[in-house]
Amino acid sequence: MNQRGLNSDQLNTLIELLERRLEVIGDEALRDSDPDEQLSQLKQVSEAITVFHKGNEEVLPNRLKHFLESCSFAKALDWAKESLEQG
Repeated sequence: MNQRGLNSDQLNTLIELLERRLEVIGDEALRDSDPDEQLSQLKQVSEAITVFHKGNEEVLPNRLKHFLESCSFAKALDWAKESLEQG
């Protein structure tokens, strides 16, 4: 893919990863019962976001690239959802 931009499948994948990260962070029951497992899950999803970022770096729009590089994941999620809606 030569032009910059993500297709809808890539955007959906990114959205799923970013939403999963928020789910893990917000899982109070897991945090209370097994904080090590919560940390493990957070590490896994964070690594998956990094893999996505590196694997799509050539086609990432600059704004999204900035959000991912600065770990502004809430902004990245908002950006991805808006881009998917604009289609």
